[in-house]
Amino acid sequence: MTFTIVLLALVAAFLGLRLYSVLGKRTGHEQEPVARQPIDNTPPIIRQPLVAGDSASALPKGDSEAIEVAAQSGVRAIANADRSFDLGLFMEGSKSAYKMVLEAYWKGEKEALRFLCDDDVYASFADAIDGRIARGETLENRLVRIEEVRVVDASFDHPMARITIRFDADIASLVKDSDGNVIGGSMTDAVETHDIWTFMRDVKSGDRNWKLDETDSV
Repeated sequence: MTFTIVLLALVAAFLGLRLYSVLGKRTGHEQEPVARQPIDNTPPIIRQPLVAGDSASALPKGDSEAIEVAAQSGVRAIANADRSFDLGLFMEGSKSAYKMVLEAYWKGEKEALRFLCDDDVYASFADAIDGRIARGETLENRLVRIEEVRVVDASFDHPMARITIRFDADIASLVKDSDGNVIGGSMTDAVETHDIWTFMRDVKSGDRNWKLDETDSV
């Protein structure tokens, strides 16, 4: 009798352990308890939908914030006309072009400007360089930093694409006369500048480079 009771007790203990091994651990398929979410009275964000035919890649995440609303339709039109167009790469390239054009102008490097600019802009820069040389003046300017780059306008008039960029930058400027005397500016005090430049490209041509088509300042 005692042996039977002990045996039953051992069986019960074994079954209990087996039952715990199944119910006491998650198998991965049971539903997790749903936490009660606090009531959020924040209004939903309304996002502007893409119209039919637009390319979502035209406004990639992270760059769309740097595009003003007035320029978005133009950027999409360019992206639709040129499937290889990448807005993020263009904006990075525009910063490099901004630096290259400024430095070429400051140093009087006309050939570099001829490559980077269209004929009208190049002629304007070349005239200014010639006038500076005639006066015996030299520039020792330096682009300290580019604070912000924004697309403020864009358009596509087949086959020409145009994108207008606003550059907010800090520039240290120093002008010397023919004797090396400082006649203006300072290299220790950077000046906040706001330039608006328009770049253009024929999307049907084999040339992948954008040219500086227009310059202005705010």
